[in-house]
Amino acid sequence: MSNKRTTEAGAGRRVRLDPDLVPAPQRSASHRSQYQSALLRLLDQAAGAAADLLALAVPVDCVCCGAEDRALCGQCDRRIRRLTCNPFRAESGAPALMDVGGRVLLPVVAAGVYREELAQALLSFKRHGQYQLRSSLGRALAGAVRSASPGTEVSCLVPVPSSNAAFLKRGFSPVHLLLQEVSRQVPGLAVQDVLGKTGSGSLQLPGGQKGLDRGGRAKRVRGSMQVRPRGRNQVAGQRCIIVDDVLTTGATLAEAARALHVSGAVVTGAIVLAATRPPDSSGSGAASPEGRGREHDLEKNKPGKDE
Repeated sequence: MSNKRTTEAGAGRRVRLDPDLVPAPQRSASHRSQYQSALLRLLDQAAGAAADLLALAVPVDCVCCGAEDRALCGQCDRRIRRLTCNPFRAESGAPALMDVGGRVLLPVVAAGVYREELAQALLSFKRHGQYQLRSSLGRALAGAVRSASPGTEVSCLVPVPSSNAAFLKRGFSPVHLLLQEVSRQVPGLAVQDVLGKTGSGSLQLPGGQKGLDRGGRAKRVRGSMQVRPRGRNQVAGQRCIIVDDVLTTGATLAEAARALHVSGAVVTGAIVLAATRPPDSSGSGAASPEGRGREHDLEKNKPGKDE
């Protein structure tokens, strides 16, 4: 789980910096294709050309800047590339994933910080069914997958399920759609869709998790997930990485990890598309002014061997 944004911190120790607190310098985004297969590159180019023709016939506005172009204009797409070019460790901002002594309970790699064009695109994808954004967001998530699973280490990806109410409202599961795109870009990826809702957790109550503090979110999701009976043999004894779209307090990831552990899976970490800023004492989710001026040590809480 590497990050190029580092600085020296006493006795030669290198500390990785939170990109939200210490932004990386602006530079041109890479335009090389993410596909290794020539056929996939050709199909991607054909899809882009078809989208351009459709935009001429039925003009649409960019979901980020409002320019008359495609659902995501070239400039905003490049901005999302910049915001997600350096995946980073994000569990230090999720209180449910840390114990009182500062020990990591579940390491998390985030593709980027939930802000600006990345946040706007993800909201449009989830709330308004802008499927055209799947390619750009899937590319960012694929970068986090590569960063979290370097070398030959084999782990299967387990998506966090949507609540029944959210699925009925949207008609799709955002995480599952993004993982389909990731599977296209990362050949040989193992995905095990084994988690489901129990129907007994507080998550089924009216209203979502937005605006809840750490305790409220934890209470709302406690006992809300389980591994489906037919999926237990698929994950028992297997190394698994949980995948979700947004990391806030970490309560959802912690519940998913609990359900997998009960079924005998070895949960090695989690991957998210975007991580929010650490919540302040009021639980509003915004970073305090003092917090914005300090560096986050993303190296000090590495997981132990059994995590």
